[in-house]
This record gives sequence, C-alpha cells and structure tokens, in this order.
Amino acid sequence: MGNFFTKGRIALITIFTVLFIDQFIKIWVKTHMYWHESYRVTDWFYILFTENNGMAFGMELFGKLFLTSFRIVAVAVIAWYLYRFVKHGLKTGFIVCVSLILTGALGNIIDSVCYGVLFSESTMSMRATFLPEGGGYAPWLYGKVVDMFYFPIIEANWPQWMPFVGGEHFIFFSPIFNFADAAISCGIIALLLFYSKYLNDSYQLIKKK
Repeated sequence: MGNFFTKGRIALITIFTVLFIDQFIKIWVKTHMYWHESYRVTDWFYILFTENNGMAFGMELFGKLFLTSFRIVAVAVIAWYLYRFVKHGLKTGFIVCVSLILTGALGNIIDSVCYGVLFSESTMSMRATFLPEGGGYAPWLYGKVVDMFYFPIIEANWPQWMPFVGGEHFIFFSPIFNFADAAISCGIIALLLFYSKYLNDSYQLIKKK
C-alpha cells in the first residue's frame, strides 16, 4: 500500500479529487440556481450564485482574453514545476500544496475556456441549460467563472464617530468565491506557514540537472 501512494500518485489524486469536487459544485449551481439566487445555510454562510469575469474572489483586472490566457500560461508553469518537484522527490506536503494551487487555477480555467460554449446564460428568471440548442452565451475563452460561497461573518455599521466611514454599513468577508479559489488559498497559506524556508531550497534544487 505504501508503494501505491507515491508522490506522483498523491499529486494526481489531489488534482483529480479537487477538480471533480470543484466542477461538480459549479455545474450543479449553474444548472439548478438562478443568477443571484441564494440558500441560507447559517447566518454567516450562504450559497449565493454569481459569476465573474475576473480572477479569484471576483477581482476584475485587465481584459477577459488576457486573464484567460494568463491563467493558461500560469497553469502550464505550475504544472512544469510540480512535475520537477515530484521527480526530485520533494516533501509530500509541499507537493500537495502545489497540487492544490495548480488544481484551483485549472478549475477556474475550465470555466473561462468552456462554460460560455457549454451553457446558456444564467439570469434571475432562467436557469442555465447544458449544451443549449441555440448555442452557449459566449465564445471559447470568454466564459464566466462560477462563484457560490459567501461568508458574511460579521455584518454591522461603523460607529458614527469614526472618520470617513462613520455610520456606513460593512460586511466582514464579503467576497463570493468557489472551491477552486479555496484550494488556491489553502495551498498558498499552507506553503507560507509550513514551507516558507523550503521554497527557495526547492527552486534551487529543480534548477540542477
């Protein structure tokens, strides 16, 4: 059993498991919920369907084609590094972290590249359908990333005495994100917490032939 769970297989299991969960959630939300429809799980956790053209957590930067192209190049670079990390037998936890980052980026690439062609438009009055007769809502590379996790942990008003923002409403942790975003964040945070000193050594190692 120990021989089965090689570092390469662990990386592949991580990639395929996270990718399957991410796409399953997105496809279910896309085909079962109206745009901006929400389900209350608790007071601080909602499933809220939205879409974005930008990067993680709904950030909008540059143009759509640039962002999709950037994602593809970034995933190719991360995949190459991951291959080298596995080949050189680096720590299993480190490989899992890099696999999470790779898979999160790949999950959002699938949305950007394919969803515009595979699904009809999601609106407040119509759910999306898979492979619609009239074609999808956008050409290849112009699809929108599906987001659904919303955690308004704290919702209140700033005290009146505070300058600039006094009396204004605020929500602590307002971004809406998806499982792929969470995988990227967990991978990066774990790398910084547990492998920060290991990062430079890993880079120097894979440079050696």
